[in-house]
Amino acid sequence: MEAGRGADGTVGEEQAKRWNGPAGNAWVESQDMVDALFAPLEELLVEAFPAGQGGRVLDVGCGTGGTTVAVARRLGPGGRCVGVDISEPMVEAARARAEREGVATSFVRADAQDHVFGPPAFDAVVSRFGVMFFADPVRAFTNLRRAVRAGAVLRFVVWRDVAENPFMTTAERAAAPLMPDLPARDPDAPGQFALADADKVRRLLEASGWDGVGVRPVDAVCVMPEKELTPYFSRFGPVGIALRDADEATRARVVPAVRAAFEPFVHGAEVRFTAACWQIDARASGR
Repeated sequence: MEAGRGADGTVGEEQAKRWNGPAGNAWVESQDMVDALFAPLEELLVEAFPAGQGGRVLDVGCGTGGTTVAVARRLGPGGRCVGVDISEPMVEAARARAEREGVATSFVRADAQDHVFGPPAFDAVVSRFGVMFFADPVRAFTNLRRAVRAGAVLRFVVWRDVAENPFMTTAERAAAPLMPDLPARDPDAPGQFALADADKVRRLLEASGWDGVGVRPVDAVCVMPEKELTPYFSRFGPVGIALRDADEATRARVVPAVRAAFEPFVHGAEVRFTAACWQIDARASGR
């Protein structure tokens, strides 16, 4: 996951602290489940590249490296995928994964909004849920444009509107009566639904040096084992964050109530929901 920087160029302290602390560790601990859950969306990114044709690809907000490794494998021995993320725990996990799987990757622990990638060298940029956390999206996508060659491909996947993704807010809606201090989501702040407005995405990409912006709705069926459901909502999102500091009495009230609210998504031994997303495609302008 990728954090952002403020106008003064310093890393947003809240985002940096979040992804280098418990939130980052939660993603590392749950990496296999998360990768399996979002596998259909990873495939949308991988299929952007012809198999075995090589090239250099930048994976932004690479997390624990699942997409980075999958893209590198798709590129073949003549290609290389570089992952960038602000979370040290996740980058360490990504490096370990790539070493285990023996693919041509490298990883950079940095804020992609301001990191100097060097002379334009990449043929493409991809991201699975990694570009919604920039404090200044135009600045960030302009910086990514500087990292690529003219005509390079951009493809990323982000969430559509919160109303189209009820699974993602079930936990906080169920917990709110029991946790009155649970923070409300700010749709204008960096976060999960920051790029849910398709027109906004078009404007910011065009202002950042990207042409031919295409926005396609994608509805992906995501599946996890039922046994992973309680660990999932206890680790991720506003409720997961709040539960880390909650006392046992609060947890004893909140966890069963939240688990019950997810019952419409439970089908025997599986949990299934539809991820309502945008697939965004663009090309780097020649300017």
